[in-house]
Amino acid sequence: MQFAGLPVEADVSTGVWISSSRRRGAPGTVGALVPTVFEAYARVLHPAVRYAGDDDIEVPWAEVAAHNGTDADPLMRWVGLTRGPVESQPPVWDDGPSEGHLPVALAARLGAVLRRHTTTPHDCLFGRWDGFGFDLPDPDAPPRLLLRGGHDVVLVRGTVADATRNLAPEPHEQSANLWWPADQAWCVVTDIDLMSTYVGGSAACIAELLAAPGVEALPAAPEDPV
Repeated sequence: MQFAGLPVEADVSTGVWISSSRRRGAPGTVGALVPTVFEAYARVLHPAVRYAGDDDIEVPWAEVAAHNGTDADPLMRWVGLTRGPVESQPPVWDDGPSEGHLPVALAARLGAVLRRHTTTPHDCLFGRWDGFGFDLPDPDAPPRLLLRGGHDVVLVRGTVADATRNLAPEPHEQSANLWWPADQAWCVVTDIDLMSTYVGGSAACIAELLAAPGVEALPAAPEDPV
């Protein structure tokens, strides 16, 4: 069976290590999203967008913070940076960070780093939340990996490069909400309610991710609130 062009993983037990760890994490923390088995963690911020003709320009949170005279720190919230729930702040940004979706260009940059920190870059699992309702009329097929809070996902198998794949039927656009390599060297979570993506991995992996060009990332810890 295919799902979004990738083969469905029928044996969802391959993700039990994640679901078990998430159940043990304190609600509302990084540890409730990413397994607490890694040496280090990072929070990757989804960029805002500025329109320039037909082009969309990525706007980092740090630029928005500077514009508003607010502090950019590892635990910052978007609404805090903008001094309230505002829809845009031209000419700095015209659209806010995507929520529950990892932008394609950013996913490609993450993948370029993460592929160097796994022995199985050609064997990765990707999970998309089953609650979007795009194309899953049957509540039982394909099987779901059950995650606390009703965040159950359908799993597909691919390569690190498939992190950029649209897992929703057109005209919708949806990234994976959860992905990891078969060797479990790292784990990426884009929670459906957040404007950030969290990554757990080795110290070397996270250090490279924090320094990667085009990736606005900050150190995180399992006990951090999300």
